[in-house]
Amino acid sequence: MSSFSEKYIRGARYLLPAPFTIAIILTLIVYIISVLGMGNGWLETAEFWEGKLWEGNNFAFQCMYMLVVGHIIALSKPFDKATDWLLDTVDNGATAALVVTLVSVITGLFNWGLGLITGAIFARKVGEYAKRNSIPIHYGIIGAAGYAGLMVWHGGLSGSAPLLISKEHELSSLMGIIPTSETIFSKMNIAASLLLMGLLPILMFFVAKKTKPVPIYIPKLASPRKSSDKLIGAENLDHSHWFARITGFVLLAYVIYRLVDVGLFNLGLNIMNLALFAIAVLLHKNIFSFVRALDRAIVDGAGILIQFPLYFGIMGIMQDGGIAHAMSDYFVSISTALTLPLYTFISAGIINVFVPSGGGQWAVQGPIIIEACQALGVDLSKGIMAMCYGDQLTNMLQPFWALPLLGITGLKAKDILPYTLILMLGGIVIFTIVLLIF
Repeated sequence: MSSFSEKYIRGARYLLPAPFTIAIILTLIVYIISVLGMGNGWLETAEFWEGKLWEGNNFAFQCMYMLVVGHIIALSKPFDKATDWLLDTVDNGATAALVVTLVSVITGLFNWGLGLITGAIFARKVGEYAKRNSIPIHYGIIGAAGYAGLMVWHGGLSGSAPLLISKEHELSSLMGIIPTSETIFSKMNIAASLLLMGLLPILMFFVAKKTKPVPIYIPKLASPRKSSDKLIGAENLDHSHWFARITGFVLLAYVIYRLVDVGLFNLGLNIMNLALFAIAVLLHKNIFSFVRALDRAIVDGAGILIQFPLYFGIMGIMQDGGIAHAMSDYFVSISTALTLPLYTFISAGIINVFVPSGGGQWAVQGPIIIEACQALGVDLSKGIMAMCYGDQLTNMLQPFWALPLLGITGLKAKDILPYTLILMLGGIVIFTIVLLIF
């Protein structure tokens, strides 16, 4: 297994450059196809690209904000205490894998940034706890279990595509608005989420049970510096418990009012982010603690900020240059109403390897899904969720979002890859079943 994972990592490093480089290469490929394949002019194609380039700025900020605030919540003391309490359930490697997977999946369904960081922190805690108490575990399996939340997130409450299309958006003129009652809260997605929550922890339980434990090495993390200066004047406000609590409660009260006003099934990215912000402020004891967590969390959102404009530029070329229409015609020609969601699921999984962002993937693949579903009379919400399932599935294959987890746990990609691939196989079965049944 380790020999396979090492070869896979070497192959991935050899074939796949950094995600930002991939975004540039994809832009060039789509640009050339528009000119040489579709007969559009060089400057005309540049105008298609530039016309959509900055339309995704708001969406990029919303997605980046969601990741960062989820990370801030995971770094709060109440979350730290909750994961400490769960350590008492860990008495062997198999149970540890089950509990870590369950925690990662549940938090991932709530928020993808929260799921990623909570899974990583909890996996490290389990490793440290097992080492202290001489409990034999396979730390690589525990790390993979902590990454499981990235295989459920796009069907959860922070799913970027379902939340985006529930309000006015860049493609609403083509497809209208689809409420979350038809995507995130649909019967199909609820069934998929329950199956993932129930079966993935059991799968990792048996994987850990059948795998020989290995010695644990966990590098130390640098502790954040604490200021020894005496607080003066307005600095006391930064460290005030009451100021943070009042701020958080006021924000949360407004969020509840908005949810009552628009309804739970009309969640949008803005309301979701406001709710996360309120919770993050409440869970940190003061503004100083919140800002210190922000300093640690902000780094993970940088890729979204710089890549999203390029993905929306790609969407502009594909949509206005006729590429999306040609590709949808191809999918229609080889599909039926039954098989189109499956083809969408498979193609989304492949695209995610090159575009490791759910929002960026929607920008690239959304126009194709809309035209193909409309041509075959397939429920558009099902086609979109099929894309979400494919996108989140191959996160287990694409190590881009695993970088924060690897940094926190001290593991290497080759340590978790064999076991994330097993999670991916389980996901293929679950997603295929729900797409065929519903």
